[in-house]
Amino acid sequence: MPPPSRPAAQKPDAAPPIFGRHGPGHGMGPGGRAKDARGAVRRLWGYLRGQQAPLIIASLLAIVTTCLGLLGPFLMTRAIDRCIVPRDLSALSRTMLMMLAAYVAGSALTWVQGLIMAGVAQRTIQAVRADLFAAMQRLPLRYFDTKSHGDLMSRLTNDVEAISRVMTDSVTGLVAGVLGMVGAAAMMLSINAMLALATMLTVIGSTLVTTRWLGSRIGKAMRAQQGSLGALNGIIEETLGGQKAVIAYRRQSAALEEFDARNAELRKAAIGAQMYAGYMGPFMNGSNNICMAVVAGLGGMLALRGAATVGAIAGFISYARYFGRPLAEIGNLYGGIQGALAAAERVFEVMDERPEEDAAPGAEPPVLRGEVTLEDVCFGYEPDAPVLKEVSLHAEPGETVALIGPTGAGKTTVINLLTRFYDVDTGRILIDGRDIRELPKAELRRQVALVLQDPYLFAGDVRENIRYGRLDATDDEVVRAAEAANAHGFIERLPHGYETHLSERGSNLSQGQRQLISIARAILADPRLLILDEATSSVDTRTEQHIQQAMARLMEGRTSFVIAHRLSTIRKADQILYIRAGRICERGNHAQLMALRGEYWALTTGNAGEAVDEERDACPPQIATATA
Repeated sequence: MPPPSRPAAQKPDAAPPIFGRHGPGHGMGPGGRAKDARGAVRRLWGYLRGQQAPLIIASLLAIVTTCLGLLGPFLMTRAIDRCIVPRDLSALSRTMLMMLAAYVAGSALTWVQGLIMAGVAQRTIQAVRADLFAAMQRLPLRYFDTKSHGDLMSRLTNDVEAISRVMTDSVTGLVAGVLGMVGAAAMMLSINAMLALATMLTVIGSTLVTTRWLGSRIGKAMRAQQGSLGALNGIIEETLGGQKAVIAYRRQSAALEEFDARNAELRKAAIGAQMYAGYMGPFMNGSNNICMAVVAGLGGMLALRGAATVGAIAGFISYARYFGRPLAEIGNLYGGIQGALAAAERVFEVMDERPEEDAAPGAEPPVLRGEVTLEDVCFGYEPDAPVLKEVSLHAEPGETVALIGPTGAGKTTVINLLTRFYDVDTGRILIDGRDIRELPKAELRRQVALVLQDPYLFAGDVRENIRYGRLDATDDEVVRAAEAANAHGFIERLPHGYETHLSERGSNLSQGQRQLISIARAILADPRLLILDEATSSVDTRTEQHIQQAMARLMEGRTSFVIAHRLSTIRKADQILYIRAGRICERGNHAQLMALRGEYWALTTGNAGEAVDEERDACPPQIATATA
């Protein structure tokens, strides 16, 4: 089997996502129909409106280049009728020089116009990319629990780049094309109104028929291509991120099979998209060529009857091509435009997700003492699957509360609620007597620090990773935090000390070293509420002693919630809560729970046969609370 795909909904206690890995999204699946293509165009135009000065300059240049382009056929008409027919070589030379100057000037101004529009497009895309990334930072953790990281990265890179390509390559051409069509239509009408109307109706009619037949097919195919690309990126991100597991379990072949399957889906979708997009250009060019043949034939008949001069008909044919060329160019660009609109929809879809809810504006920033109370808290990640059921607890400032119990019992969920990564369904969580839903999240989290089982370190040097806990900290404060965390010694032995560059996730350090740096980060943050999630479960005994000493310094004077299975981590806790199936079955200190001889006693002494069934939903009332 290939490595498992990302689940549709993942309960954090099965694989604790304190910093979640996916998010919900109601994104378009492959092949989904557009929700609001016109809305996407309006929103992109909203970004462009912020650059009025360069747009005005580019528009003026477009008008000038269009006039110069229209001047060429006019001069050709004069060259034929007033120079070639009367055999006036001197006048022909002057006319040719004027035509050359018009075309050279038009080309130069077109280059300047393209340069300006490229800058406009890139600044616009920069703003779109910045807004998308900012929107991702405001999304709740629930969003990332069912959404592939690879798909989100694809929206931030591939989808934004698809918009950029069209804006850079197409906007200038479309603007100039529209102006050229208007000018060419006016010139054709001035030469022969009936022939001009016939030409315009033929070109416009064939364009409408072609785009109406191909438009919806191209749009659907392009959206399927973008969706398949996002899915493939998800597989790549997941496989590379879990490469150690892939190699350890010899799943390279299975991973390659899944990649090949998704890659084949993308190939099929891309071929379909390019096939439909490829129809547009030939259809448009073919219809335009037929139109030109008709115009040449009718024009020749008019010239033979003396109703028009040869130069006028030659100029008319040039203007007719000038009129039809933008439509043909639009046809060639249609596939890219549809792809950009599909990409824009995916980008704006993320921006339109409801951001993380916060306290009402004007709420006072909390100054926490650390008193924590849960009152009959119920919560589930899915509507009909409760994880916590009427959980109540109280921790005084400075107390240490240990949460233990089987996997999936709800321990990490308590932590997720305390940090407001999620909000309770019913009940309340109070800190210093205030409902945490009334506290600004940023200020609440500023006074909460997390030390996780698998600490996350960022690419950068050691000092930057410690300073992540408080960005305004001085170098001396960083060193003192490292000393308090027992990390200073090994940091000094690194090749460049605190300037040693860390690879992605700190993989060039040991697990224990990464953990000590994360503790130093938490010490530097100086929180009032501390959360330790299996902080010593993946290290050897000697390293555990160093971490235990650092944790003791970190927990001193702070309200701490500790998730752990090792007895050495939890036996000194002020309260120990045994959680099973979302309920607190036992509570008390180590001595009280050992005297109770219940589930905690069975867990710590290894008498598993005497423990109650952990899969049962209800807690036996006779051991619900330790009273000894």
